[in-house]
Amino acid sequence: MAKSPAARSAPRPQAGRSRRWGLWVLAIVAVGISGAAWAFREPINGYASIASAYSARVGCSCRFVAGRSLEDCRKDKLAGMEAVTLRDDPEAKSVTARFPLVAEATATYRKGYGCVLEPYEG
Repeated sequence: MAKSPAARSAPRPQAGRSRRWGLWVLAIVAVGISGAAWAFREPINGYASIASAYSARVGCSCRFVAGRSLEDCRKDKLAGMEAVTLRDDPEAKSVTARFPLVAEATATYRKGYGCVLEPYEG
């Protein structure tokens, strides 16, 4: 038996409800994550700054004191520091470590001092 055109085009009441329910859940999760990030912003910033500075210093020493490639130096990262990225500048003899969206640090090789974190005032 064929349905009338009005019956075919009528929306199902449950489809709209489940879509709205999903949007509410998504909104609540987003607000929760934002609130947690805000509440823990100081420890997150502290750990990110330390991880970036440590990685820049170790990466610079590995690259310009030990003479290894940056790819080889990336193997020396400690567990839990996978989010930190390294980038070198051979002309400036520096390595920059970055924790995405939070912190960045640069260490530069100085003859007689080894690798020092920027800004260096010495």
